[in-house]
Amino acid sequence: MYEFSQKALGTRPSAIREIIKNMNDPSMISFAGGNPAVECFPIEEIKKYSAKILEEQPVRMLLYGTTEGVPSLRESALAFANRYGRISTAEDDIAILTGSQQAMDFTARVFCNEGDTVVAEDPSFVGALNSFRAYGAKTVGVPMEDDGVDIAALEKAFAAVPKPKLFYVIPNFQNPTGLVTSAAKRQVIYDLAVKYDVPVLEDNPYGELRFEGEYIPPIKSLDQKGLVLYCGSFSKILAPGMRLAYIIANREIVEKLVTVKQCSDTHTNSWSQMVCDEWLRHSDTEAHIRAIRRVYERKCRLMLAEMDREFDQRVRYTRPSGGMFLWATLPKGVDMTAFVLEAQRRKVAVVPGSAFLCDEDGSTQCFRLNYSTPSDEDIVKGIGILGGLTREVCAGL
Repeated sequence: MYEFSQKALGTRPSAIREIIKNMNDPSMISFAGGNPAVECFPIEEIKKYSAKILEEQPVRMLLYGTTEGVPSLRESALAFANRYGRISTAEDDIAILTGSQQAMDFTARVFCNEGDTVVAEDPSFVGALNSFRAYGAKTVGVPMEDDGVDIAALEKAFAAVPKPKLFYVIPNFQNPTGLVTSAAKRQVIYDLAVKYDVPVLEDNPYGELRFEGEYIPPIKSLDQKGLVLYCGSFSKILAPGMRLAYIIANREIVEKLVTVKQCSDTHTNSWSQMVCDEWLRHSDTEAHIRAIRRVYERKCRLMLAEMDREFDQRVRYTRPSGGMFLWATLPKGVDMTAFVLEAQRRKVAVVPGSAFLCDEDGSTQCFRLNYSTPSDEDIVKGIGILGGLTREVCAGL
């Protein structure tokens, strides 16, 4: 008989497992994923730089590396993060991680004890919420408004006793809503973090995917107290399978994160780090990012146009200016879970909004759609099916 740990025994199976388990069915039109558009991968450049590294530095690529990351990539990733304006200070350091999920896991491990509170936008990225919960933390949600979190509710959460250990925020094209935190609210979030001495984990995997509006500096760019941990990712602009992210934070925090990483995977894959470094230094990354933005803008506008035509007018949805997701809200009186299950039966997959709630027992009328992964043809066909379903379920209201 196996004897599991208390943490393992306390882990509950997902309430949406039955909904999402068949989403890999090849006959399914999936708006449920979170993958970048595969046509945007710079495959030829990855081949070229891989061959160059194998020819010139094969031993370095195949040996163990430093836990903090390949030094040249740490340098080029920091320059990349700071290219629109400096976000790091002389007291900060950078570490290369195996994907953004590792940043959530390690931050939780460094900051959270059993029973601690982590504040997050509500709804929020389920991977981060699960990381915090895995270390025994309670996730407390702050409602979202069109320009970011409800500030009054955020201050109330920060002022609670005991004080929260962390605030997790995705300011750019938030997952799952697609919303953007305004510059004004970013300033207030930082001011409140300073006032209540609450560290901020700023997750920015989608910031490069803006196709409308102006660049807004990160919360980290305001940080003079060493309170903000900034996480960036190469998954959405290079390739997710390379599992590359980075975290910029006060040097003392980075040292703790690196120590945790030594106990986890020793170091991030050397090949992917070296290829990424070559790509950052020798490719026209800005042209590549502009091309990605054009693809995502077309796909997003196509999905929205189809939803405008096909959906019942009582269904509300966000209109993103970047990123990969939009967030739809069914009218009261419609059973969201039943809607998602029926959509799946009709071979269209979306993610129920309950998956993203800070309160695992909470309820919502919302569901998430992804527009970066499906083809244009699947967007048109799938939205047509969903639209017909919205009209059916809303007919009796």
